[in-house]
Amino acid sequence: MLKQAGRFPRYSLDQNGVTREVIVWSSNDYLGMGTDPMLIEVAERAAREHGVGAGGTRNIAGNSPLHRALEEELASLHGKEAGLVFVSGYVSNQATLQTILQSLPNWQVFSDAKNHASMIAGIKAARGATCHIWAHNDLADLRAKLMAAPKDAPKIVVFESVYSMDADIAPIGAICDLADEFGAMTYLDEVHAVGMYGPNGAGVAERDGVAHRLDIIEGTLAKAFGCLGGYVTGSAELIDFVRSTASGFIFTTSLPPTVVAPALASVRHLRRDHARRAALFERSDALKAKLDRAGLPRLPSVSHIVPVHVGDAALCTKVSQRLLQEHGHYATPINYPTVPRGTERLRLTPGPFHTDQMMDDLVASLSDVLGVRKAEAA
Repeated sequence: MLKQAGRFPRYSLDQNGVTREVIVWSSNDYLGMGTDPMLIEVAERAAREHGVGAGGTRNIAGNSPLHRALEEELASLHGKEAGLVFVSGYVSNQATLQTILQSLPNWQVFSDAKNHASMIAGIKAARGATCHIWAHNDLADLRAKLMAAPKDAPKIVVFESVYSMDADIAPIGAICDLADEFGAMTYLDEVHAVGMYGPNGAGVAERDGVAHRLDIIEGTLAKAFGCLGGYVTGSAELIDFVRSTASGFIFTTSLPPTVVAPALASVRHLRRDHARRAALFERSDALKAKLDRAGLPRLPSVSHIVPVHVGDAALCTKVSQRLLQEHGHYATPINYPTVPRGTERLRLTPGPFHTDQMMDDLVASLSDVLGVRKAEAA
C-alpha cells in the first residue's frame, strides 16, 4: 500500500509487515502542488467556511463565488472571454466535444491519431459527425484530409499540445495555419502543459505565442495545479452554449469548495512562480542526461516527460515491479493499448523536488533491473 509521506515525492510501502520509503517517478502532480502547505491550508479553510460537500449541480445549489472566480481566472490565464469548470478533464473533453458536434449537422472532425480517450469518447458520442483521423503531428496528412472534406461543412481540428506517452509536442501554429486556410475551428487539449509552459503557465500555446488563434483551449486542474477538475475556455458565446446544453455539466454535482478554493489559489500562484516551473524543466533535463550517460534506452523527448523504452508488456510490468520491490522506486509500466505493442515503456515524470541523489539511485536501479552496464560519465 502506498501512503503519502510529506511534500516530497516519497511514499511508504507496506510489504510483509515491513515499511520502507518509496520514491514516486510517475505522478502527474508535476510541480508538487498537491502537497503544497499553502494549498492544504486553503482547502482546510474552505472546509471550515463552506463544508466539504458541493450541495448539488451548478444549476441547483452547487454554484458559488469561488466557482465563478476560478472560471474567470482560467479565462484570463488563456486570454479568452470565458471559462467553464467540469468535475474532471475527461468530462470537460467528452462533454464539450459532444455538445459542439451536435450543434450543427454534418460536422467534420479532424482528430490526431494519438488523442486522449476522453476526446475520442466525445467525438464518438456525437451522432452525425464524421471523424477523420490524421497521422500523429503529420501536417501533410492533415492538409490532405481537410482538402478532401466537404467544403461547406463545419470543421474542427482536435489535438493536444503535449502528448503524455510519447513526450512530444504538436506544431500548434502550423495546425492553426491549416485550420485558417480551410475554415476550421481549433480545439486544443493542454492538460499536460497548463501550469508549466509559457510565461504564465498557460501552456504550450502561450509559450509559442499562438493562444489567441485557438477557438477552444481545454485543461485540467488535476495535474500541474495539484487539485481536481477540468475546464474549457473560449468565446463567451461558445462557453455559454456549452454551459446551457452539455449534459456532462448540467447533470453532474459540482466540485466542492474544498477543491475549488485550492485550485483557484494554485492557478494564481503558478502564474507568478517562475522558479518552480523552471526547476521542473531543469530536473527533467538532468534526468535525461543521467539516463543517456548510463546507456539506458531513453525515448526521445522534447517535453518534461521522460519515457524509457522496454518493448515487451510482460517485461515492462516485471521491471516496474522489481524497481518498486527491490529498489524502492515507483515507475508506471505503460503497455498496450495505451501504446502500440512493441513500444512498452516506463513513464518517468521528474519534478522540482527530485534530487540528484534520487536520480542517481534510480539510474543505478534501472541499470541493475534492465541489465545495462552504467557508462562512465563524460
